[in-house]
This record gives sequence, C-alpha cells and structure tokens, in this order.
Amino acid sequence: MGKAYLILENGKKYEGVSFGKAGTSVGELVFTTGMTGCVESLTDPSYFGQLVIFTFPMFCNYGVADADMESSSIHVRGAVVREVCDEPSNFRCQETIQQFMERMGIVGISGVDTRELTQLIRDGGVMNAVITDDPDYDWHSLADYRVEGSVPATSTKVVEELLPEGEIRRTVALMDYGAKGSIPENLLKRGCRVLVLPFDTKAEDVLKLQVDGVMLSNGPGDPADNVECVREIGNLMGRVPLFGICLGHQMMALSQGGRTVKLKFGHRGANQPVKDLQTGRVYITCQNHGYAVDMGCLDAIGAKARFINVNDGTCEGLDYPGKRAFSMQFHPEAHGGPRDTEWAFDRFMDMMEVR
Repeated sequence: MGKAYLILENGKKYEGVSFGKAGTSVGELVFTTGMTGCVESLTDPSYFGQLVIFTFPMFCNYGVADADMESSSIHVRGAVVREVCDEPSNFRCQETIQQFMERMGIVGISGVDTRELTQLIRDGGVMNAVITDDPDYDWHSLADYRVEGSVPATSTKVVEELLPEGEIRRTVALMDYGAKGSIPENLLKRGCRVLVLPFDTKAEDVLKLQVDGVMLSNGPGDPADNVECVREIGNLMGRVPLFGICLGHQMMALSQGGRTVKLKFGHRGANQPVKDLQTGRVYITCQNHGYAVDMGCLDAIGAKARFINVNDGTCEGLDYPGKRAFSMQFHPEAHGGPRDTEWAFDRFMDMMEVR
C-alpha cells in the first residue's frame, strides 16, 4: 500500500498508509469509541458524508461477515485507523477489511495517531478533513464542505414489504430516513409485518395503509434540514402509536415545536452511558449522532424527559404523555453493541395493543 494523507480544515497534515480504495475523499471528521462493530459502522447510513476515526487501536481483527452489514450501500466517506488487521481470526470471517473496503470503494488511512486526533476533535469539535494520496492537496476549501441531502440519499426509493416468520401480530410502517437493518429485524422477530416507506411519504398516505404503529428510523445529518419530514411527523402525532430512534427522535421533537442543537463532537460508539430517569438504572448504549434535542424546550412541547446522557446531561429519550408516542436518542436495536434496551420494541408492541 502507498502513502496516504489526512489533512484537516485547519491545515494540519498526518501522513499514513493507504488501505481500502486509493484516492481522495472529503468529509466531516468524527470519532467512534466502539471496540467492535467495524462493519456495522461502515454500513450505517447515519455516517453519511463523514470520515470516521476508530479509536480502538486495531481495526477489524475478526474480519468481515455480510450478516453484520446494516445496509447494502456504503455512505461513510472514509476510515481513519491506527492499525489494520491483515489476518483476521474468526469462524464467521468471509473476507478481510482491506478486501471489503476495496470492493465497496471506501478510502482509508492507517498508521496515524488516532489518540491525538480524537483528543483534537474532543477539545476543538468536529471539523472537515480529507483522506488523499495527493501530498499537495489544497486544503483551503475544506471549511466549505457540508453534509447535505443525507436523508434522500439514504432512504429507500420504493415501498418494501417485509414479512415475519409465522403469524403476523401487527403491521408497522417504518419511515426510512436512513434506517439500519437491525430496526426492521427487531420488529420482524416480534411478529410485525413491516412496510418500509420512503422518507417523503405523506402522513395521510401512511394512515391509509391502516398500520398499527409507525416507526421513525435513525438517519444522518442535521434534523432541522428535513422540514417536510418534520411536518408529516406532526400530522401523525396522536393519531397512531409512534416510536422514534435517533434522527426520528429528534424530528419528533421538532414536529411539536422543539429545538435541536449541534453537539461539539457528538456521541458515537457502543459504550455511551444513559440514565433512565423513571427507574434510576444506567444502561450502556450504542449511539451515533451529532445533534441533540434541547432540554429547555420540553415543557413547551408537552414532552417528558425519560433518559439523559450520564456524561454530559443531554437528552437521550422522551415520552409524550397522552399521545401514544416515545423516542430514544440511542439505539435499542444495536448490533456491534449492548442490547440491554431492546425492551423498547416490546414497549412499542404494547402501545399498539391499546386502541
């Protein structure tokens, strides 16, 4: 492998070794602290437009298994790692991470100090960067890059019907804003027929399907960019049970007149502590987001805080009393992370029982 360079929008340059596909890719530089979940992260639509620093020192020493992919497409712009594992050891391994990234067209750089980079982002906030094989790349335009059009780019283009094995207990509309594959998987194993709908499906068209509930998926980008999606969620509120995850959680709050804020460096990884304010229990959760619902707007929108982040006190989950709706900022369906909060899907099932 040849040389590669990671150049930040402030002009700082790191020299390393190219892996995956050689070339140049610009994105928003973020970091994830998970020890596992390499393939899940690379295929998570929520990383659309971003270059991801993996803080764990060895990258993907268990190799790649297709079953771990969260989507069939790649939306991450590149990977930054300390060391690539060339000889993975796992009975599920189908190919190396080098083979996978080259086949999927993902640019990568290894051999850089990911500890220094993570501290830089943690202290200074996320910034734009480029992975390139051109040592003379002109970095001055990097500050102009912005992640845009992320939800239309990651959503399904057609309605998809997914059927469970055995009896159909409920029918759920999954609004696809960039959904991870593990969300419908959790609905299917609970006996749900899942209708995966494009992001721009109107509320009235959703209701015509006579679904028992509506799932608002995760997804990438700034929630405030999705004005039409927010309006349609507002049109669904109170008319059908709603469960929102990540971006869906944020847009549900916006639909009620709430506010969202961009975090300094976001929460990304499988080790994020979240406190349940109802029980006092702390869960270790999987997260991937750069925005949060402003806790100061909750009274005005009729929402009640259910979960908060233990590290920084930000909003991690809301209940909407009397509206048969709730939401979570973290991922209860997490793959490549703890699954202690999968009970949220059971709560949604129970909510759909009430007429």
